[in-house]
Amino acid sequence: MLGGAFTTAELIFHAVVRSVRLQHHNAVLAIIVNIVQILALVAVFYTIMSFLGPRVAKIRGEFILFLLSGVFLFITHIKSVSAIAGVGTGNNPMMLHSPMNMMVVLLATAFGMLYTQMVTIIIILFLYVVAVSPIEVQDPGGAFAMLMLAWFTGCAIGVVFMALKPWFPGTVTILTSVYRRLNMIFSGKMFVANALGGATLALFAWNPLFHIIDQCRGFIFRNYYPRNTSWEYALWVGVALLMIGLLGIFFSRQHESQSWNARR
Repeated sequence: MLGGAFTTAELIFHAVVRSVRLQHHNAVLAIIVNIVQILALVAVFYTIMSFLGPRVAKIRGEFILFLLSGVFLFITHIKSVSAIAGVGTGNNPMMLHSPMNMMVVLLATAFGMLYTQMVTIIIILFLYVVAVSPIEVQDPGGAFAMLMLAWFTGCAIGVVFMALKPWFPGTVTILTSVYRRLNMIFSGKMFVANALGGATLALFAWNPLFHIIDQCRGFIFRNYYPRNTSWEYALWVGVALLMIGLLGIFFSRQHESQSWNARR
């Protein structure tokens, strides 16, 4: 059993390397591209909030840190959803090799995306601290836990889309795109839950990413305590969706065949 565990871990490691290199033929360039995407998104939101005024954030603290906390979790969540939803199912040519199985491919894709995002976040924070000014985070452990929760819930939602993809490939592609667009608004990147009224809050409370980002800002800023969100809600939603998605993948693999390609 120990030997099998090491063999599986080695297989996942090589699959992670392959997953990272699939994003670009050069892993360093893949990370640079990811950094540019995040910085571009931060610049857009910074410009928007400059017109709206900094008081819209309702938090006393580093304004750029407020933006980064939202963008980091948003990008990690959305890219995890897209990466897992795009994993091939039983018709994937990699499945023809004996050591490979769906769980290895799933874990490799998830950890490959996490690796890329973690390196990107570390580089951006390092450059900001060195070139601009030091930053102070009240509870780094809690903020890191929220980043992991954003990644986990993104993977769980991606698993659900992945389970549905063999049955409704076109519909799943549309739903994935719709989910990403909805989170541009309903993730709460540019505001905090405490500043929302009861009716407005109900429009955002369904989204686990909204809860995660708001809770993360509670860990980052000393002057903010999130009263209207709960990280436990996001955790249990992620666990429930992951179980549903894994059951769906198991059911799909029992019925999927190579001839499905002719119908797509």
